Amino acid sequence: MDRISELSDELLIKILLFVPTKVAVSTSVLSKRWEYLWMWLPKLDYGGRHYSPSDCEMLQCFLDKNLPLHRAPVIESFRLDLSSRNFTTENIKLWVVIAAYHCVRKLEIIYESYPEKPNILPSNLYTCKSLVILKLKGTILLDVPRVAFLPSLKTMHLRSVRYHNDEESLQRLLSNCPVLKDLLVDLCEHDSMGKLTVVVPSLQSLSLYIPYNFDIGGIEIRTPFLKYFKLEDCSDKRHYCLVENMPNLIEADVDVDLHNIKSLIGSITSVKRLSICISSKDMYDEGFVFNQLEHLKICFGEFSSNLLVRLLNDSSNLQVLELHEMDNHCHDDTMVNWNQPSTVPECMLLSLQTLNWSDYSGTPGERDLAVYILKNAVHLKTMKITSFEGEVPKFEMIKELALSSRASTACQLVFHCLY
Repeated sequence: MDRISELSDELLIKILLFVPTKVAVSTSVLSKRWEYLWMWLPKLDYGGRHYSPSDCEMLQCFLDKNLPLHRAPVIESFRLDLSSRNFTTENIKLWVVIAAYHCVRKLEIIYESYPEKPNILPSNLYTCKSLVILKLKGTILLDVPRVAFLPSLKTMHLRSVRYHNDEESLQRLLSNCPVLKDLLVDLCEHDSMGKLTVVVPSLQSLSLYIPYNFDIGGIEIRTPFLKYFKLEDCSDKRHYCLVENMPNLIEADVDVDLHNIKSLIGSITSVKRLSICISSKDMYDEGFVFNQLEHLKICFGEFSSNLLVRLLNDSSNLQVLELHEMDNHCHDDTMVNWNQPSTVPECMLLSLQTLNWSDYSGTPGERDLAVYILKNAVHLKTMKITSFEGEVPKFEMIKELALSSRASTACQLVFHCLY
């Protein structure tokens, strides 16, 4: 220990960054040399999911006493996991105020309180010039003041938080983040919002989640420089979705139950990678072309056959096709029939090389689709099929497909059975 103590303060602080904050604080009892070193730490992580009431009380007393004395001029990262009703809102506000005073760059707060308590975020947080990353999760109320301005904020993740004055606070917050690049908004269950509007010219990544029991009036998105887009809309309330064109989009992940998807589909035609699940009878209109699409994931569903035919016809450069059941599905997943297209899609003749099929159950519709692809995909190199032994016997599945005619003599069939 004496040799370590001879190292410079700067090096010792770097060593302390490799251990949890609680452990770093405990080194203060080693000697006078270590007593205040932890107070220079630029990264602080406090709290935990399994804190007892007494632990919470001790942590609150510790932060009240020591955080105002913290010596680091810049707090690079400040994380609070306060999933307990034992923390008072005024104390939490004070801690965030202090972090902002120390030019905090990354702030993450996880807060759960039952029953819900008032706002825990101080007003000075919304004008913190140093803040680059903001992540909030839980029963946190966003009450954004009119003077809000976050000139350095590039990443913002809002999970299950609530918004004062409905959508007004969220819109005000977004409009005052001039360099925001990464936005994630997971709306809270059993809540409501008149309209979700995202108008952020600088945005490059956008993820939105609307739960099943969320009452929403509509969605409007204007993000012309977006590169990644994810929309999971499970709301059972009928609403509109207006999305302006995203010419720079590279990857999209869409799982929706909307009655009108023309605007949505029209905005994502530039993608190279697309994961899609649409549980509506209404397909998108003809006239859209996915001439950049190389990798397509599509989920099973009552209407997925029609959607797949449309996408195959519109994607002349498709190289990889994946069929599977999407996570967190909002509806049943059954392919009853395969509606064979009247002409062979261009991608089958020119570009398709790989088919990966998960959760293959051997229904007539699925079998017909697999046989159709084998028969028409001229450049197919690999068809990998995964199934559960209880749903389709391995030998029968192999025999059915192995004996089917193939357009590609180089195609390898790979079977994987799960038990």
